[in-house]
Amino acid sequence: MAQHLSTFAVVHVLISLVGIASGLIVVYGLLTSRRLEGWSQLFLATTIATSATGFFFPFHGFTPAIGVGILSLIVLTVAIFARYSFRLENSWRWIYAVAALTALYFNVFVLIAQSFQKIAVLKALAPTQSEPPFLIAQTAALLIFLTLGVGAVRGFHPPGHA
Repeated sequence: MAQHLSTFAVVHVLISLVGIASGLIVVYGLLTSRRLEGWSQLFLATTIATSATGFFFPFHGFTPAIGVGILSLIVLTVAIFARYSFRLENSWRWIYAVAALTALYFNVFVLIAQSFQKIAVLKALAPTQSEPPFLIAQTAALLIFLTLGVGAVRGFHPPGHA
């Protein structure tokens, strides 16, 4: 069981990293008004897979990770509808940008939290994740994503859309 869980965790982390990397490329597309269809599909698929596979880890009761997973799947659903059902028309353009950035932020938020749990030097700096280094890292990530979100909403005007 432990080996299976370890393999599952590695696959989950790899999917998460692909989701984050492809998400950063999608953000570039949003900022430069490029649709980047393939990268968007990869980002959405891997981010859904990351959130969904997170529910298969053993847990007891409701945890913050479960809450983030639920919120991520909700905003990913909105992003998918905005992009594919409503074809980024009118207000769905900025709704997609906000939803995609939010889903990516959730992945980065979890990456930071997991890094402070699993990487010895970071864990030593913030063993309970309530210490200043952890709070600074999470606050910096939030501010960066808020800035990127404003830029994405302002900059994402793909050709042929209002």
